[in-house]
Amino acid sequence: MISLGNIVFYADDPRALSHFWADVFGYPRMEWEEPLRSQLLAAGLTETDLALRGLAEDPDGKGPRLFFHHADRPKAERNRLHLDVNIPREGEGTHAERLEAEKDRLVALGATVVRLIDQQWGPWPEHYYQMQDPEGNEFCLQ
Repeated sequence: MISLGNIVFYADDPRALSHFWADVFGYPRMEWEEPLRSQLLAAGLTETDLALRGLAEDPDGKGPRLFFHHADRPKAERNRLHLDVNIPREGEGTHAERLEAEKDRLVALGATVVRLIDQQWGPWPEHYYQMQDPEGNEFCLQ
């Protein structure tokens, strides 16, 4: 059976972008710490190689693993793929209030709001934010 490995982003600053997404999902910020750093360097990677990569990983192995490569050029167009980030279904306040609070938290981390979507899609209500991470990658907060 196949499984999803990494969700990979190309980034101008892989380390900073990995920290943003780690903060979004509540993962610890990862660095190339020992003993992994020594293992990677012993395998032939350089400090420059490590500086051009980043990682955001759920320590419990339940959430997505995000890997970040250095991009060879700036992002110029809309993504062909984006993440849908779900807020918890339960919690204090209404869904709309929790959505607003999470949107505000992500903006404080460096995200940008593109627009609020509040419409019907057939029989389903749609109420979510289109957003961008600090490097302009689109995602939806719902």
